[in-house]
Amino acid sequence: MKQTKKTLRFEVSEYIKTKYNAEPEFLWLRFPNYAVYRHKENRKWFGIVMDVKKNKLGNFDDTVTDILNVKLGSDMEAAFFTQQDGIFKGYHISRGNWVSVLLDGTVSLETVYSLIDISFRVTLNKK
Repeated sequence: MKQTKKTLRFEVSEYIKTKYNAEPEFLWLRFPNYAVYRHKENRKWFGIVMDVKKNKLGNFDDTVTDILNVKLGSDMEAAFFTQQDGIFKGYHISRGNWVSVLLDGTVSLETVYSLIDISFRVTLNKK
């Protein structure tokens, strides 16, 4: 069953709040729906949810959809995930190993949660 983008955005936010005790931060007046998630200790971003036109990700129409940007551990890991439907090279954050994930039901919620977990670990301070 496909979920609406609002439901997936909500599910992602609730997962992050529950597991990582991180609240969304809305940093830009120009983009009031962009929600940044950071580590409390080092303030590094481990995720950002944005609403963008799908054509920014590739050969799509110009409808607006929610995406989640997360950081992965290596180029190889990013290349693996971007071969899957609904996962693309990072939009807006193109440096490093960031990927963009459609939050329209194309990617399973379990996969989205796994990618959040990877991003959280990757962006922790090295000890």
